[in-house]
Amino acid sequence: MTAPAPARTPGRAPVDPGFWPVLLCWVAVALDGFDLVVLGAVIPTISREGALGFTDASLTTASTIGLVGVGLGAIAIGPLTDRFGRRRALMASIAVFSVLTIAIAVAPNVATFVVLRFLAGLGLGACLPTALAYMSEHAPAGGNGKAVTRTMTGYHVGAVITALLALWLVDAFGWESMFVVGGVLGLLTLPLMWAKLPESESYLAARADGPATAVVRRSADVVRGGYLRISIGLWVASFMGLVLVYGLNTWLPKIMGEAGYSIEAGTGLLLVLNVGAVIGLLIAGQVSDSRGNKPTVLAWFALAAVFLAVLSIKLESSALVYVGVLLTGIFVFSAQVLVYAFVGQLYPVAMRGTALGLAAGVGRIGAIVGPFLGGALVTAGIAYPWGFYAFAVAAVLAVGALVVVPARGPETV
Repeated sequence: MTAPAPARTPGRAPVDPGFWPVLLCWVAVALDGFDLVVLGAVIPTISREGALGFTDASLTTASTIGLVGVGLGAIAIGPLTDRFGRRRALMASIAVFSVLTIAIAVAPNVATFVVLRFLAGLGLGACLPTALAYMSEHAPAGGNGKAVTRTMTGYHVGAVITALLALWLVDAFGWESMFVVGGVLGLLTLPLMWAKLPESESYLAARADGPATAVVRRSADVVRGGYLRISIGLWVASFMGLVLVYGLNTWLPKIMGEAGYSIEAGTGLLLVLNVGAVIGLLIAGQVSDSRGNKPTVLAWFALAAVFLAVLSIKLESSALVYVGVLLTGIFVFSAQVLVYAFVGQLYPVAMRGTALGLAAGVGRIGAIVGPFLGGALVTAGIAYPWGFYAFAVAAVLAVGALVVVPARGPETV
């Protein structure tokens, strides 16, 4: 006998049960976008005021140490989320990041500030691979690429919203307010996650096949046997992808300034670059699901290399410059995210969290190298055009690394 359907509240449409996981994982990724922007937004004020005794050198240290924490957090969370589940790992990561980010606002000195940035980075770094593992498993059959790329739009939306908030909050309430707001927003998501985020059904099915210790043993296979070559190829591509993302976000206005464009034009081009990123993410997922992940990610990195090289040409038409930067943003940023989608396709559920964590963690090293590379070229006075050549080479190296990665893993995903 069929059970009767639950009664509906008159005048109210039922909420799609898949809505909350999509929204909450998107918010978790948006917190990563917050962290991308927040320190850059407050550095001018901290530097001008000499807050806590900061110097330009110690601010650089704080920025770098935060990224190191994010990378280590991404690597460490993989085995934990494969053993204890996506839901608990994601909630714990956000809780750690949020509490420690709020604590940054009351740090009494530089050393404490830097340590708290590192520890908050551990929590934040764990969010992204866990959310992407969840969304990869939550996606309908054939929809992995779209699920991952749409979730990653949260990264850029979070960055834009944070930048806009900084224009108001820093002057009105001080630089500390940015860390308070970011931490509070993270804490506010936790009750919703507790109530609305179920455990990944694919993860539960994998756990049902064996004890937790067996899951941990499987997660170690990421760096063994037939998966070792796959993992190395994906790590190189992730590294190169974040060299591009962070290098361009940090130095594009300066490089364009050396090409003769105004500061205002350089800042506008940075905005256009990130608008292109969102457009690219929406397109890339659709193409990946219809044409296959490997050919799509190869094409995306190759086109990123082409348009980066084109930007090295001084164009007389401002419209063409903006179009070139828009196209560069479309391919550069979504190419990196397609690597994550590829990870979700190549590894079975029992090792997917570990695989995504390692890919994201190794990629974060590129997030440090990218700005350093751009800065070295700027210091040498050759950022234009050699900055674009260097970034184009990074995209070509990503293509080379992905060519050796098979379209499917050794096991059925």
